[in-house]
Amino acid sequence: MAEFILHHYDFSNFAEKARLALGFKGIAWRSVTIPPIAPKPDLVPLTGGYRRTPVLQIGADIYCDTRLIVREIERRVPTPSLFPPAHAAMADAIAYWAENRLMRPITLYVSGMNTDHLPAGLQADRSMMRNLPPPDAATMRRAALRNAPLVHAQLPAVEAMLADGRDWILGNAPTVADLAVYHPLWFFTARTELLAFELKPYPLMARWMQRVRAIGHGTPTVLAPADALAIAKSAEPELTAPSSPWEHDPPLGSEVSVRADDYGRDAVRGELVHLGQDEIAVRRHDPLVGTVVVHFPRLGYDLRPVHNDTQG
Repeated sequence: MAEFILHHYDFSNFAEKARLALGFKGIAWRSVTIPPIAPKPDLVPLTGGYRRTPVLQIGADIYCDTRLIVREIERRVPTPSLFPPAHAAMADAIAYWAENRLMRPITLYVSGMNTDHLPAGLQADRSMMRNLPPPDAATMRRAALRNAPLVHAQLPAVEAMLADGRDWILGNAPTVADLAVYHPLWFFTARTELLAFELKPYPLMARWMQRVRAIGHGTPTVLAPADALAIAKSAEPELTAPSSPWEHDPPLGSEVSVRADDYGRDAVRGELVHLGQDEIAVRRHDPLVGTVVVHFPRLGYDLRPVHNDTQG
């Protein structure tokens, strides 16, 4: 099996989700540190423009978004499972809530209260990804205070999930739901302890977070960005599984554009080579890495033929 190469940076909460997935599987993996803000000259040749964090590279196959990254890790290393059949649907539903309703107010609250501890230019970069003007410190603090009640309204829900004495959110073993709920909460203290007090009223959640943290990150070893590019260039994309397109999908083999539908909407163009229930894959070429296939999840991504790319 080709090596797992994770392109990430230390305080990315989505990267923490991927690191924990690798740790849960006991995987030895290669770690490439990327900048938290643009430009990302050693990542874009692999992805074709996608610059959200993290990105998983396996040879010349590039996986974007942890929704797909964790599923690909599961496919290649199926045991122990993060998607046990009895709990997979509920785990996905909880993960959706955690990453679409819990995480956003936490990130705005934590970032706005930690402006002195964030890398220079980080908030301007994040605002640009959302087509917003760069915020000043006062704007960030107002956003923090505005989102604090949304945080306080949801933290009791996590405590309630554990109120019957279970060790994990869906029973007696971890699932992807644990990773998805954990990483927004981890962000409270990923940079500083300034907001650690927010977690103290929740003893069940605190013990559960200790259990998740104990999963660890597997066995990472550092890999230079240039070496990751060389690995991609020397590899060939793997054969894709049979496609299962829907009626209104673009035809396989056509040139398409794929981009996130919420933020960081840098479009990736290439030849559509695979469509599955939860995956889109496009083949593209870059002089630095040769031919690669970039993979995206279905949900959360906009797929359209290039000739319609400028239409609404």
